[in-house]
Formats: sequence, C-alpha cells, structure tokens
Amino acid sequence: MSEIRLMVKIPKERIGVLIGPGGSVKKRIEAEAEVKLNIDSESGSVEILGRPNMSDPAKALQVQNLVLAIGRGFSPERAWKLLEDDYMLDIIDLRDYFGHSKSNIERVRGRVIGAEGKTRRIIEEMTKTNVSVYGHTISIIGLPENVAVAREAIQMLIEGRPHSVVYRFLNRKRREMKRRELLLWEVPRG
Repeated sequence: MSEIRLMVKIPKERIGVLIGPGGSVKKRIEAEAEVKLNIDSESGSVEILGRPNMSDPAKALQVQNLVLAIGRGFSPERAWKLLEDDYMLDIIDLRDYFGHSKSNIERVRGRVIGAEGKTRRIIEEMTKTNVSVYGHTISIIGLPENVAVAREAIQMLIEGRPHSVVYRFLNRKRREMKRRELLLWEVPRG
C-alpha cells in the first residue's frame, strides 16, 4: 500500500492549540489515529502521514478534518468528535458571499454569534452541533443531518433574515427531528 500523505494549512496562531501543552494534543492525535504530524509553525502547514500498516487508512482523512477544525477555532476537545465515523465538519467561507468586505463579514459574524453568544448557543442547542465563528469562516461539527439544519439557519442569518424567523425555523426542525427519533424507536404492534 502506498504511503498516505495529506497537507493542511491552518492559521499560525492556532498551531499552539494543535500542538497542545507539552505536545499533548499532537501526541494524542498521533497515537489514537496512527498518524504522524509534521507541523511547520512558521507557515502553518501541517503534513499528515499515515503510518505503514495503519488499521484504518480513512483515519488520516478524519485527522485532516480535525486539524482543519482546530484551525477554524474549535477546541481540541470539540474537534475530537471528528475522529468518530458519523461526525463531519462543514466550513462556510463568508468571502464566498461578501468578497473581502471586512464590514459585511464582521456584520454577519455578529449576527451569527448574537448578543453575548446567544444566537450561536441557540443554534448549537437546537441542532446538537458545535459552531465556531473564526476569521472569515463559520464552521460546524456534528452529525450530517444536524449540520445541514445548522447550515441552513446560518445561511438565513447571512441572507439577513430576522433572528426570530431563524429561531422559529430551528424550533420546527427540532420538532421534526424528535418526531423522526420517536418513529425509529416505536415498536411495531403485532
């Protein structure tokens, strides 16, 4: 089998978080995912090398997402979920909507975070996801269905919809998800 080698670039100011105190985060990633991380703190480049005979080569891709998540502002603890098979990372780049308009990006960042973090907290609680607003990106970690709902709510805020409309949307989606969960657990009668 050929060697697995992936490259990721993260902001230089997030390298310390990726390495962790005394190298603890880096060592944990390398041990649990059977990879080697080569980190260039000058450029922010992270090389992910799969170890020969690693039990699950897909882990290297999960590590790539974990490193990206830490680079986009998530704590290592929250990003760690990405090593589980069902979890995903979704990154919304606000430059795709506003180019390099700092004022528009700042305005939308404020709308998504909300007063004292209220809006971000509501999105996280209603969708069972984690949301990070960092630089020109808004990132989401969660199960695919939940990430899709969180993304839709964030898109609504980007488009300028009132917060009350977004909260009603999230309430409706949460009720739908709970109904589906109940249907999955309902025992058929015979």
